[in-house]
Amino acid sequence: MGKAHNTVGRGRRTPGLRILIALAALLLPLVVSTAPAGAQPGPRVDRIDRIGDRFAIVHVYSPSMNRVIPNEVYLPANQGAASPTLYLLNGVDGGQEGKSWFQSTRLRDFFSDKHVKVVSPIGGRYSMYADWRHPDPVLGVNKWQTYMTSELPIAIDNAFPSTGRNAVGGLSLSAASALDLAVQAPHRYQAVASYSGCARTSAPEGIAANAAVVAFGGGNVFNAFGPPGDPAWVRHDPFVNAERLRGKAIYLAAASGIPGPADGVTGLAVIGQTLGPGAVEFATNLCSMAFKSRLDSLGIPATLSQQATGAHTWGLFEQQMRDSWRVIGPAIGA
Repeated sequence: MGKAHNTVGRGRRTPGLRILIALAALLLPLVVSTAPAGAQPGPRVDRIDRIGDRFAIVHVYSPSMNRVIPNEVYLPANQGAASPTLYLLNGVDGGQEGKSWFQSTRLRDFFSDKHVKVVSPIGGRYSMYADWRHPDPVLGVNKWQTYMTSELPIAIDNAFPSTGRNAVGGLSLSAASALDLAVQAPHRYQAVASYSGCARTSAPEGIAANAAVVAFGGGNVFNAFGPPGDPAWVRHDPFVNAERLRGKAIYLAAASGIPGPADGVTGLAVIGQTLGPGAVEFATNLCSMAFKSRLDSLGIPATLSQQATGAHTWGLFEQQMRDSWRVIGPAIGA
């Protein structure tokens, strides 16, 4: 009897034991897959450096780029009430070379009586504010589309009372970036502004311009969208993808290229030293008119503002930004 008892104990399992083993087999993969050791942290505010009552540098951790990025932020007077947010992209240097919306314009004066948060990231130099396909040996990892659409807005909304309505604007080459962000993330932005920009990203002249600018910054534009002819260039061309801007408030602005009062003394000095700014502004005016015609052909409303004078200076960009508020403000409920 003892021998028979031992054989049963070793060779046969009771129904209850078989059920427990089966449950363990099902649950073990779940336990392993949800282990927290390798969990990816989400975007978050790393710290806030207050500079006065309403101006702050908000440092946000970007999981996609695995670094903390400073952002210049101007808060409304009533900081306890939910407000919409205007995101402003800096120029090709990403505001990292001492020139930014907050340092180069009287932005705080203009928004002092408006119930809106104004947020401008310091970073993204020569990146086109896009998600690059490959890390660049000089410019590093660039995932700016992810940052501007999925990381920074979440961190800002978690840190400050927000209505969830947003606008994005950019100047010069970052104007096309602002339009592209609105194309790529239609849920994120209800309004978009292009200040002296050109949206023809995948056209030969657009590829050449972006390649030259990125090369000036030491990078290789092919690490972003690949060589000319790669479908990624077309995917990030607001002119081609203009239909995806339907339903948004759209503001476009450019000037003649002739220096004027908005350019100021500094702007006129820059024009006198180089041949570039006036010609660049003239070209962006042609681009803006072409983009407006493209939107018109699709039946998409847009506002085009053409200044009689202005030569691609911060003074002109500020003038355009102020004028754009009549379109952007109502669209985001500010």
